[in-house]
Amino acid sequence: MELDLAHGLLLNEDICSQLSEPQRAEFVFEWLTFLQKLLVAADKADLKEKQKKLVEQLTALLNSSPGPPTRRLIAKNLALLYSVGDTFSVYQTVDKCNEIIRSKDDSPSYLPTKLATVACLGALYEQLGRMLGNTFTETVGNLLKAMKNAESQGRYEIMMSLKKILRGQGVSAVPCHRDIYKAARVCLTDRSMAVRCAAAKCLLELQKEAIFMWSTELENVATLCFKAFEGSNYEVRVAVSELLGTVLATAVMPKQVVAPRQSFKRSSLEEVMDLLASGFLRGGSGFLRASGEMLMGSSSVSRDLKVGITQACVVFVCSLGGQWLERNFSAFLVHILELVSHPKACQTQADAICCRRCISFILRATVGGLLGEKAQTAAAKEICLAVGKQNKAVDAAMTDSNIEMRVGTTDVTASQHVLVCALQELGSIILGLGTAASPLLQDTSIGVLDTVVSVLLHPSVSARLAAAWCLRCIAVALPSQVSVLLDRCSERLSALKSSLEAVAGYGAAVAALLEAAQHSSLGIPHGKGKVVVALAEDLLRSAAQNSRLSVQRTQTGWLLLNALMTLGPTVVHHHLPRVLLLWKCSFPQSAKDLETERSRGDPFTWQVTLEGRAGALCAMKNFVLHCGDLLTDEVNQRLLPPLSSAITLLTQLPLLTKSYGNTLKNIIVLFKQRLYEILALLPKKTYEGRTDTILKQLTTDLTGLEQSTSHAAFLLPPLCHPDDMLLLGSTLQETDHRFIEEQLLQGGLAGGSLEYDAFAICQRLSCVDMVPLPLCPAASAIVAAVNLFGVMFPRLSQIQRTQVLELFCDAIKQVKASRQELVQVHVISAFCTALKCLVNCRTSLGADEVQKPALSLLMGALESSSPLLRCVAAEALSRLVQVVNDNAFTLGVAQISFDRLKTARDVVSRTGHSLALGTLYRYMGGSISSQHLSACVGVLYTLSQDNTSPEVQMWALHSLSLIIDTGGQLYHVHMEQTFALVLLLLLTVPPTHVEVHQSLGRCLNALITALGPELQGGSSSISALRKSCLVGCAVMQDNPDCLVQAQAISCLQQLHMFAPRHVNLTNLVPSLCVNLCSSYLSLRRAVVACLRQLTQREAKEVSEHAVALFKDLPSRDMATLDAAIKESGLEGALFSLLDKESDQQLCQDIKETLNHMLTSMSVNNLSHWIKLCKDVLSASADFAAAAPIETTQEEEDGDRVDDASVFTSKPEKSSPFTNPCWSTRVFAAQCVCCIIGQCEKEDEAHFSMALAQEKRLHDPSSDFLVLHLADLIRMAFMAATDHSDQLRLSGLQTLLVIIRKFAAVPEPEFPGHVILEQFQANVGAALRPAFTPDTPPDVTAKACEVCSAWIASGVVSDLSDLRRVHQLLVSSLANVQSGKDVQNQLYNESAFTMEALAVLKAWAEVYTVAVNSQTLMESPKKQLLKASSGSEEHSNQSVDGLFSLVQADIATLSKLWLAALQDYALLTLPSEYNLQLPTGGGAFYTAETVEHARPHYYSSWTSILYATSLWLNSTGFIVIDEGPANLSRPVTPTSMGQSSSLAMVKSPEDINSDRFHLILGISVEFLCSPHSDAPMDSITTCLLALQSLLDVPWPRSKIGNDQVLSVELLNVLHRLIVTRESPAIQLAVLELVKRIICAAQEHVKEKRRSAEVDDGAAEKETLPEFGEGKDTGGLIPGKSLVFAALELCLCILVRQLPQLNPKLAGSPMTCGSKPQILNDSDCKLIATALGILSELPSVCSPEGSVSILPTILFLITGVIREMAVKCFSAQSSMPLSAALQALKTVVVSPMARAEKSRLAWTSLLRCAVVTLLEEHKTDSFQSEVDEVGLLTAITIFVLSASPEVVSVDCIQNPCVEMFKKSLESKDPVVLVRCYQMLQSIFQSPSRLVSVPYIQALGPVIVNNLQSVEKKKPECMLEFQAVQEGVKALECLVSTVDVEYRSELIAILLPLLISFLLDENALVSSQSPARSLHEFALQNLMRIGPQHSAVFKNLMATSPAMKVRLEAAVKGNQESIKAKNAAHQSKPPGKHSPSIQLKTNFL
Repeated sequence: MELDLAHGLLLNEDICSQLSEPQRAEFVFEWLTFLQKLLVAADKADLKEKQKKLVEQLTALLNSSPGPPTRRLIAKNLALLYSVGDTFSVYQTVDKCNEIIRSKDDSPSYLPTKLATVACLGALYEQLGRMLGNTFTETVGNLLKAMKNAESQGRYEIMMSLKKILRGQGVSAVPCHRDIYKAARVCLTDRSMAVRCAAAKCLLELQKEAIFMWSTELENVATLCFKAFEGSNYEVRVAVSELLGTVLATAVMPKQVVAPRQSFKRSSLEEVMDLLASGFLRGGSGFLRASGEMLMGSSSVSRDLKVGITQACVVFVCSLGGQWLERNFSAFLVHILELVSHPKACQTQADAICCRRCISFILRATVGGLLGEKAQTAAAKEICLAVGKQNKAVDAAMTDSNIEMRVGTTDVTASQHVLVCALQELGSIILGLGTAASPLLQDTSIGVLDTVVSVLLHPSVSARLAAAWCLRCIAVALPSQVSVLLDRCSERLSALKSSLEAVAGYGAAVAALLEAAQHSSLGIPHGKGKVVVALAEDLLRSAAQNSRLSVQRTQTGWLLLNALMTLGPTVVHHHLPRVLLLWKCSFPQSAKDLETERSRGDPFTWQVTLEGRAGALCAMKNFVLHCGDLLTDEVNQRLLPPLSSAITLLTQLPLLTKSYGNTLKNIIVLFKQRLYEILALLPKKTYEGRTDTILKQLTTDLTGLEQSTSHAAFLLPPLCHPDDMLLLGSTLQETDHRFIEEQLLQGGLAGGSLEYDAFAICQRLSCVDMVPLPLCPAASAIVAAVNLFGVMFPRLSQIQRTQVLELFCDAIKQVKASRQELVQVHVISAFCTALKCLVNCRTSLGADEVQKPALSLLMGALESSSPLLRCVAAEALSRLVQVVNDNAFTLGVAQISFDRLKTARDVVSRTGHSLALGTLYRYMGGSISSQHLSACVGVLYTLSQDNTSPEVQMWALHSLSLIIDTGGQLYHVHMEQTFALVLLLLLTVPPTHVEVHQSLGRCLNALITALGPELQGGSSSISALRKSCLVGCAVMQDNPDCLVQAQAISCLQQLHMFAPRHVNLTNLVPSLCVNLCSSYLSLRRAVVACLRQLTQREAKEVSEHAVALFKDLPSRDMATLDAAIKESGLEGALFSLLDKESDQQLCQDIKETLNHMLTSMSVNNLSHWIKLCKDVLSASADFAAAAPIETTQEEEDGDRVDDASVFTSKPEKSSPFTNPCWSTRVFAAQCVCCIIGQCEKEDEAHFSMALAQEKRLHDPSSDFLVLHLADLIRMAFMAATDHSDQLRLSGLQTLLVIIRKFAAVPEPEFPGHVILEQFQANVGAALRPAFTPDTPPDVTAKACEVCSAWIASGVVSDLSDLRRVHQLLVSSLANVQSGKDVQNQLYNESAFTMEALAVLKAWAEVYTVAVNSQTLMESPKKQLLKASSGSEEHSNQSVDGLFSLVQADIATLSKLWLAALQDYALLTLPSEYNLQLPTGGGAFYTAETVEHARPHYYSSWTSILYATSLWLNSTGFIVIDEGPANLSRPVTPTSMGQSSSLAMVKSPEDINSDRFHLILGISVEFLCSPHSDAPMDSITTCLLALQSLLDVPWPRSKIGNDQVLSVELLNVLHRLIVTRESPAIQLAVLELVKRIICAAQEHVKEKRRSAEVDDGAAEKETLPEFGEGKDTGGLIPGKSLVFAALELCLCILVRQLPQLNPKLAGSPMTCGSKPQILNDSDCKLIATALGILSELPSVCSPEGSVSILPTILFLITGVIREMAVKCFSAQSSMPLSAALQALKTVVVSPMARAEKSRLAWTSLLRCAVVTLLEEHKTDSFQSEVDEVGLLTAITIFVLSASPEVVSVDCIQNPCVEMFKKSLESKDPVVLVRCYQMLQSIFQSPSRLVSVPYIQALGPVIVNNLQSVEKKKPECMLEFQAVQEGVKALECLVSTVDVEYRSELIAILLPLLISFLLDENALVSSQSPARSLHEFALQNLMRIGPQHSAVFKNLMATSPAMKVRLEAAVKGNQESIKAKNAAHQSKPPGKHSPSIQLKTNFL
């Protein structure tokens, strides 16, 4: 945005003239960038006025020698100007440009003008097209003439310009097509790689209209492309292959409509493939005229050409498309495989490996990249047929040939490479399909497995290994096949031990299958390990029996043991003694034995011996790698003798070589490799005494002249720093063609292959679909030697290090020049590895004696001719500086490079030493000095401006970027200077020097990172730097090279991170979308990484900009974008890309981007996202066949017919996705779950149909998830019934989430029903396939979880529907009981554990819901029976039905649950008790798979525990032996109540005790220290289980009898409360504490009762005291139950009410502190804790109760004080009520009246009363105190405590006074409660209590009532107060003596009469007054007759009262008569209808 501020439509020439040259160039570029945006939106009139001046300015810039980016912008703006403005001067401009081109001035200064003019012409013709008429002919002629004398930049620019002209002119450029074609042909083989790329792009544009290119000239074009591939780089190969592939595709399927008069020849697939084959086999020159004999010659085709043709073949197929490939795959496959079967292609093994790689790449890129799953399955069948055909041909050849010559048969040799390629592709296809490939394997007409297995007998080792690898891929994809294939191959191996091919083939297959077992969580049966060990032992024993098979049997035997090691320690542990014995027997026991062996051996014997020992060493290596836990000291000691013997043999190898020549060469090299590999993994002590021997051999191998490898470049890339890979070109970078491009590594080998080392087939790789590619033996041995040297070097002494390094230096000097680089590579690789090990060991290099040769070694390598070696040397130099860690040494090293750079002029020295300066501080942090930094920067500045050598520029700039990265704050002083340099070079370096631009991008990125957040600043300097960043990014974005564009995107991403306001998304997002489907992996990675970051903050804006892009693009550019953006937005394009992409990092970034977008946007655009996921999930072509659905039940129900659409997949009309792979659909299912999760965080209407419909009425545009429920169910169903097991799991998980979120959502249209009821059939249909016999255990386990959730949700109300789903669980339970034998053979025993526990967990959850629902239904049953509606009855039937269904299997389930809990209890024992575990395992696990079984128990035990507790609760711990549970495994003898021999002996008491302690022990163990990640649900469930357990009397008696256990349990619960803040957990803890206290109460009561019975009732006074405290009253912390309970309750109360803590904030607690706001959970916690406190005295002895009473009273009164506050009385009602109830419980406690504690209790209770009274006396906060609460508390004391507590004057008088004040209150609520409490007090049986209150408060009550006559009640509360007052007065009347009663009646009657109203007042008065009138009249009519004498006397003495009373009685009688008359006047039978119609139909 900052670029736009300083510019207008015209260039500001005044400002421009004042700037320096570099600033002017930057200013002009900024203006041109701004102008490009402005011209599109400019005002037409303004533009017309200024166009002439603008044209002049732009044409003037052409003559100002503009740089490449500037000239591109000038051309674009000039063309755009004429496009949007007038074209009156365009011809003049074209003429001027042609004039400049025709100019004879060839000076370098004029060259930029000519290049700019060429670019301008191209842009004009591209933009204006045919508007320029026929001028293009002259222009093209001028350009072609100019090209004849042009240098490389000119040729490049002319080619690019011609491409644009062709694009703009289209078909009208036909007259010039031939001329352009001729010129481009020459440029296509130009020495400049950039010119070749430009020519290829020009020809690619030309072929769109030039028919002759793909017809008559097709062969010439192909020949030309073949020549262009020779000596090419990666960019050229990509461009030319795109040209060749597109032309060939057009020849096969023309896209143009050819005129009838034009004759052309349309090529067939066969002809095109023959063209490619001729180039692939022969080369690029003269092949068309070559005879057959020449084709069979010995000349080899260059790898450049083969790789190029390979890429062209892929482009060819991709251009034709997936549908074409699907239709023509059979023919295409034949042609492709013919390439690799041709003798010419595979003259040497290296050639064969190269060709196989090329063919494999073609197949993978086409089949894997273009075809959907269904088409891939068809392709796999074709490949399988091809394999079978080849194998039959070999069988025929072997049958016809002599058995001794069969390996040399031509057919066999030719077929092996075909089989390798076909089998690897077949394996890759099946691996990609995963479990969806199961129909392919079940197709008996193809017989995939039989075909692949038959190749295991092929005579070629490469074919056999490829077949083994294919079987391994099948096993990884389909875990169910591992055991089947293992059995099959093992049996064949045993049966065909006499066949060499069978031993090798089936042995390799078994090894590969064992490795495959590691990739499945289901594993293989443990017993397979025994079979493999037995096979290996048998082969090794029988090796000597048949000399022809000795080598092969030995190799295969050890191969099997190697594979066994990959199974890990759990398997190997059981076979380790046998393996150790085999290792021991493989080596001689002493030096004498070795000498004897050497003296009498022969070549064959040594071959077998060394093969066996190499295999044994390899097995040791794998043992150390995969079974490190078993590598104990004892095992180490047993490995020492074999290793020592092997090291001794190492010294004898030269003698063997001398004796037997090359016969043993390969096996000796292999032996060395194996020995080096194992030694590198072992500690130093293993070979401590043999270091010199090993070191001598290592140095000989690294520096000797007898290396068999001619190249060693393969050593260097792993040692090179990843940042430095940029310097080495595209060959070593991550690209889409990396698999084949690696072969072109300078001087490298063709690559690895499996036949080089069969043992690699069981090697674990990072990528599951990567074929192991071990190098040739010699190369592998060198790699092993390098690694071992690196490990050993830190263990050498200083002297040894010096000697070795000096030896290396001498060796390099002495060797001949031809092999010097080879030795140098070996030595530098070894030393660099050693330096890395020194760093890891934190060890220094040593003194100067060591440093000098080390430095000399590396400095020499810095000037090597190999760029790769220079990079490694620079990396090693940085490590050396890090290890030495001395500033003086560092400066000395830098000075050497400075000095060398001053004198050296050769490119090699300058590049090497410039890189050294940059890497010097890579690992030194910020220790660089500013002076040295400035020196380095100065040197690199100079080198980076060396225009004569782009390579030097590239290396210098890269080094500068490293210094920027490491310089930190010190570099800030150089920022402006560096930015200026970078911009200058960006604006001037030619586009042909792509490598320089890439390094400039790296520099700019480093500068942005170094500035960091400072870029947000507003200072002028920061603004200038930020502007430089934006200009630099704009230049790089406009660069034609994709890698430079990727750098630009990366820079903008960094800039957005630090200064997001200054990055314009309007420009950035469209550029990202355009490159989203780039053919360059680096660019795609940069685009998606940037999108991932942008969507974290601005997902919505990014999406909008992406969609808006289509409105702005011309129609012809639309094809460059993924059409998915147009149809389904950016997210749709990302889904499409995810489906096609194979790069794992890119896929992960795409998923994260989509997740960010979904999180931000899905809730606001639900329909779009749900449709997107639905499109992905429903795009599978063969979905309808995935799961046959039974719809008998659904079809019966008429109201469910609409759901039939869910069962079959209707083809979508316009789905942008075509057959997405299963992994993409799995992600889509995960997105659905994520959408549900996001909606849960938003509006509750998403999960309420009624609320959603209501909101939609107000806002029709609103959208809610519940409205899409049918789509959600449909998606879950489609996923859950797919062929892919991973997708089934995702579908079931989605279904589970839907059930949990929507189960309780009611259906508004059908009250009493839930919305999910209509989908019952769908859910059942989705679940049924998961319970078929062939379903994997993990799918069944997940389905069980869904089943239990569905049944437990309560959605299913109909018993028949319930039974259908329940039947699935019943079948699973039967499988658990039977052991599921078939599955047990296919998978590891832990898989059965997983499934069995999942089934038991599901049943447990269902049982839990059934029991809890039954309990809830039964508790208020009596009330519900009277007023239950139909729906409630229906619900009750459902609950009863579910309970009855579960109850039918409870006998079996209970036994299984107890067995599972016992297993879990054993598995949770500490490791020191492992020896006590049952040797045979448990009920559901075996001893061998115990570690794999643990996680399954951990995930299921809580539900099982709770269900078991509920079951025991229901049985009341009454043991009923209902027969055995038919467990699949014999249950251990300690089983809980099982019908075993030992259990029969146990008494019911013992069985109950075992069960009780099992559940209690498991629970306490878990609750003691629950893991931090333990879910809250598990803790809550565990607590509920204990509650349920203690609801039964028998367990309560057990825990009540064991106080130690009770105290320990309380302590555990206390710790749990402290560590878990969850209110649900704390409430569950308190509920459990209540039961523990209840158990203690029952125990104390039982003790007292027993004592009373024993001692007799007459002697109660002498009974011993029971309960805590005994006679002393002391409570011991840690041993006291009461103390523990007090602690726990105190913790709860103080957490909710901190004011209860007197030490709060270090100051005394004040009563007036602001009250804390409490929620419902807090209130429940307080109430429960108070309830527990009130029960504690009953557990104590009298003396003990005295000890705890002060604490209890303090807490209760404290809660009353805090809660009795008016400001939140509504909230405090529950805690206050609980506190008052607790107070009453304490006050009425028997301990208050017990003889031993009465006095103390009386005193303490008095204190409590005084405390409450003091609270009432507080004046400052009187208004806030809730008087009612305090009055109630006082009333409790008055009524419930003994009279002596409250009858003392000091308490009684304040209490009376308190009531008196309350009676004076103006609050009617207080009056009501006060009157009510006084009624209770007045009626107290103790006159000692009641009389003082009557005397003091009676007159007050009378006065209050007398005042009512003057002021009638105005509200119902006031009326109620008067009513209660009258009742209180009546209470007084009934309480006093009879003789005084008439006096009180005489007072009461006038009061009542005074309440009466006369007739007029009655009509006009308010409702409360009328109610009072009626109340008074009723009471008068009731009391008058009772006291007639007093009544008559009163009437006689007071006539006024009599009149008033009579009028009231008369009015009342008239009112009654009127009501009766009105009632009788209603005609009979005219009742109103019970149902009112909503519409009046009359």
